[in-house]
Amino acid sequence: MSSSRAMQRLCGLMRKAVQDYEMIVPGDKVMVGVSGGKDSVALTIGLAELRKYIGFDFTVQAVTLDPQFGGRPMDYTVLQELFARYDIPYEIRRTEIGPVVFDYRKEKNPCALCAKLRRGALHTAAQELGCNKVALGHHLDDAVETFYMNLWREGRIGCFSPVTYLSRRDLTLIRPMLLATEQEVISAVHAEGLPIVKSVCPADGVTVREQTKEFVKERCRTDHAFRQKTLHALQESGIDGWRPVHTGRGSFAITNEEE
Repeated sequence: MSSSRAMQRLCGLMRKAVQDYEMIVPGDKVMVGVSGGKDSVALTIGLAELRKYIGFDFTVQAVTLDPQFGGRPMDYTVLQELFARYDIPYEIRRTEIGPVVFDYRKEKNPCALCAKLRRGALHTAAQELGCNKVALGHHLDDAVETFYMNLWREGRIGCFSPVTYLSRRDLTLIRPMLLATEQEVISAVHAEGLPIVKSVCPADGVTVREQTKEFVKERCRTDHAFRQKTLHALQESGIDGWRPVHTGRGSFAITNEEE
């Protein structure tokens, strides 16, 4: 099947990120945690397309951790059908994350605990499936927002890393879409007609990040290069492994934290 121009552009940006930061090497087995949202779906299809022309073999495994919000399983049939068309192995794992966070613990600030539980379950799934890489769906807007959130809320310069090695798990986290803007991801999803499974999380859309997202959008209205300037600052500073490997000065983060 032929890809749209928007998907081709997204794949091109993904290929650059993969090569600049040496995210994937021959023989890697890459697992994508698919929530059902636009980012994770676009990432999975983008990686499947990337296999066609990157010049070496690697495999893609998709996994959905159903949090079962409200104690009810979600229907992911449309994703099963989509991934089958692209020959992507897909597994759905039902979890108790939703009930634990909202019913048993009744967390006032549920996002942190939910994220911690999802990370642990995702990394366990990767190990059980024999995957050595876990691909995350963060894009450039996520990186820019994280940078300014760290600056304003914590008074520190930092961001998540393009590549992170988890020593306790012996897993490497990669973010192949980090050079693509959110709009470029949205355009690819729309152009390809990719199905989305909308989150039914009770806390969806009310996070602190939404405030930062609005700030970034406003800045970009008056300065169209705002995102790229922030990206350039991250890469030139080299913080958190953001300096591209191809310059000969690249690095990636190593953490012992239990994810």
